Amino acid sequence: MMYEQMLIWLLPLIIWEAIWKAIGLWKSARNNQLYWFIAILIVNSVGILPIIYLAFFQKKRK
Repeated sequence: MMYEQMLIWLLPLIIWEAIWKAIGLWKSARNNQLYWFIAILIVNSVGILPIIYLAFFQKKRK
């Protein structure tokens, strides 16, 4: 019973983190921002670090 309740919350969080992490890693690799790539790869922040990177620190393309 307890495991089912945990899965209800945990599975969406895992999917949320994976999506934002993939987007952040992709953008940081394309922009040659190695430090951001490493930070996003290592830190599990439930998507917060990749969102911060995407909103404020990625290089803007023309």
